[in-house]
Amino acid sequence: MRFGIAGAGFSGAVIARQLAVAGHDAVVFDTRDHVAGNCHTERDAETGVMVHRYGPHIFHTADERVWGYVNRFARMEPYAHRVRTTVGGRVYSLPVNLMTINQLFGTALGPDEARGFIAEQADSSIGEPRNFEEQALKFMGRELYEAFFLGYTRKQWGLEPTEIPASVLKRLPLRFSYEDSYFNHPHQAIPRDGYTALVEAVLDHPRIEVRLSTPYTQDHRADFDHSVWSGPLDAWFGYARGRLGYRTLDFEEIRAEGDQLGCAVMNFGDLEVPHTRIAEHKHFAPWETHDKTVCFRETSRLAGEGDTPYYPIRLAEDKSLLRDYVDAARAEQGVTFVGRLGTYRYLDMDVTIGEALAAADGILAALDAGRPVPSLFVDA
Repeated sequence: MRFGIAGAGFSGAVIARQLAVAGHDAVVFDTRDHVAGNCHTERDAETGVMVHRYGPHIFHTADERVWGYVNRFARMEPYAHRVRTTVGGRVYSLPVNLMTINQLFGTALGPDEARGFIAEQADSSIGEPRNFEEQALKFMGRELYEAFFLGYTRKQWGLEPTEIPASVLKRLPLRFSYEDSYFNHPHQAIPRDGYTALVEAVLDHPRIEVRLSTPYTQDHRADFDHSVWSGPLDAWFGYARGRLGYRTLDFEEIRAEGDQLGCAVMNFGDLEVPHTRIAEHKHFAPWETHDKTVCFRETSRLAGEGDTPYYPIRLAEDKSLLRDYVDAARAEQGVTFVGRLGTYRYLDMDVTIGEALAAADGILAALDAGRPVPSLFVDA
């Protein structure tokens, strides 16, 4: 069979590779002039720093199949991501841990003492939290919440925390130890030659053709036996029911000599500071040495037409609209919707790759059984 695949990010690349290995032909389209989607990396000409062009991407996973897969195509260098935050003119460690607690309250508490102390800070009058703010107050109290979550959340989402579902704060991001690694997965790494080189290697197969700077349109469908769509779900339907909401990011470049932050990412929790964070990209490759540096200051805002969509908002209005589009997607034949945009969910890279592998498995199983290929392999 011949597949037309929209998007040369991880979803499209992995599915194309799996189909090609199974003996099918795949043509991968992308509107951009490069592969790897928002994970795209490139060498900065002036500094030599490997820049994550659409913001920092840290690979972390507990999925052994996914970990084995990426190691087939890239040299994955161990990397422990650590984040700091500036609040009220002071720098703290994130995620909130024993160091953060002792810094904020001017204490020297041990783990058990800190647990008891935070329990006293927590608002026990809150029963079932109705929103993000109540969820935070119930588990950590007002001082920690206002210092590290209130301002940052308002800036990141453009909403009051009382408007955000409590489920967003699914688990208390609080550690009663001095462990400050941002992620806790057993495998944490960054590809030595960047994510774009990794995706290029995945796409390097004689049965795969890549067409860059070329949008995949409805007119292309007739050229293929089946389509795989990793673009925005609503875009496939021409936004006929309305546009799903996204947050986007604006990046302001900072160039300098030496080292600006001393860490990879510095968050800014104060509401009066408009940006959410600054990333210094040389620190994402600690195995390299660079005399100059390049940083990017990030500011979040509501995505408009033509903006790069980063974070699905998924509030009540968006979920209602999403249900309409999912129903329409399930009724479609000859196309499968995949990935972060195709299913309107925020996905980490390892989950994206894992779901792409599972989708390819499902496509091949359907073909082997002579069944129609499903339009969705996950609940969007």
